[in-house]
Order: sequence, then structure tokens, then C-alpha cells
Amino acid sequence: MSADRNQGRFVWYDLMTTDPDAAIGFYTSLVGWGTREWADGGMSYTMWANRDTPLGGVVPLPPEARANGARPHWLAYVAVADVDRTVERARSLGGEVIHRPTDIPSVGRYAVIKDPQGAAIAIYRSLTEGAGGGPEQPAPGDFCWHELATTDHRAAYEFYAELFGWEKHEAMDMGEAGLYQIYGRSGQRLGGMFDQPCEMPGPPAWLSYITVPDVRTAAGRVAELGGSVVNGPMEVPGGMIVQCIDPQGAMFALHSAAS
Repeated sequence: MSADRNQGRFVWYDLMTTDPDAAIGFYTSLVGWGTREWADGGMSYTMWANRDTPLGGVVPLPPEARANGARPHWLAYVAVADVDRTVERARSLGGEVIHRPTDIPSVGRYAVIKDPQGAAIAIYRSLTEGAGGGPEQPAPGDFCWHELATTDHRAAYEFYAELFGWEKHEAMDMGEAGLYQIYGRSGQRLGGMFDQPCEMPGPPAWLSYITVPDVRTAAGRVAELGGSVVNGPMEVPGGMIVQCIDPQGAMFALHSAAS
């Protein structure tokens, strides 16, 4: 897969958590991931691996972030051609930089931004041509969908379309809940955006979905492993989903395709 093909796609996922060891035990048991250790220039990092392919990592939530009220959370990364230019473009569009562009020795460069409505997302440029990028057809353990709950999904879409070249796909009418706008890149659907209903707590945020063989079975395992189910399981077009919180408090979701 070429670097150009990856641009505008989700390519990496970090779990920022208060207890990395416990989180590793939870997710490896639930979705079957393994882990790999990475070290370079005095830096060390534990990566998630699915079928021996790295897809993200687990990072201790910094004390200063916790002191400022940050909770455990997943952070998704989108590939861009130039991190610094994308940061400046995000600023010009009303976004905020919360982690300035930073090099990862021998790996790449990244930054973390907030969109104008307040949802955090990371941007990344790999030093390796063609690195990263999810599969066209997700298998169990792969991330498969990226959902934004926000205060103004139309304005959010315009921001991301300018930043990443995303395009609109179909919009689903959810009745009183409003529209669910599906978006994508180069013809591939990547996820959806919608306006948070009044009863939905929390600030605007991204939610990433992981593919599992059977959502109902996986939802039962979430509770057995110390997590909690907050919504579902429920049927959606093309399959079934459940939205959950891990034992440390990070929200995630699971999806299984229709049989």
C-alpha cells in the first residue's frame, strides 16, 4: 500500500490508561491481541499486535493529564503527508494544537489536535513508505469504524474534509436523534458523525470500533473481564454493535458483521 493511499486514513491507535498492565490483560483476553515491545534511543513502548501486525500501543496516562481531569481514552491517528503543515491548517480552520509536532526516532512524526468542537485526534507521518493503514476488509481484532459524537457534525465534517480530504457518503436518518453522516476517503467508508443528543454525557469525542466474530458473546466477556456495557448489543445496518467501557474507564466499541 502506497503512502498516498494511506493519507486521510486511520493508521494507529493508542490507549492512554492508568494501568497499562491491567489494560493489556483485558484487551488481549477480549479481542485476542498480542503485544510487542519497541525500544529506540532510550524510549520504550508496548504495541498492540493483531495476527503479528502492530496496530497501536498502550501508554501510561501522564500524571499532569490526570491532574487536569483527563480520563483513560483511546486516541486514533490519521496519516498525513506533512504533520507541520496539517497542524497549521488545523489552526487556520479553528482547531487547537494540544501536542505540538514531535519526532519519534526512526519511526515518524506526529501531533495531537482538537477540532473546533473539541474532539481530540492525532495526525501522523511515517518515515517508511506504505507503513500503516488498516485492511480493506477488517478481520477479527482489526479496527473497522470511527465514529464522532459532536455538537455540530456538519461543521466537524467540513473541518475534517479540508484537513484530510474526507468525502461524504450516505446520511442515515435516525429520527429524533437526527442524521448520521457516513464519511470516507477514496471511496472507502471510514465511519460516521452525528450530533450528541441531550442525554448523551461528555464532550465531543471519537469512538473506535473493533471487529469481533460475535458481538453478543464479546459483550458477555466484557463484563466477565471487569468492563461494562453502556449501549447495546444492538443491530445496525450490516451487523451488530456494542459500546463499552474498559476497567480503567476508556470507552471503546465492538462490531460484528451480519452472518
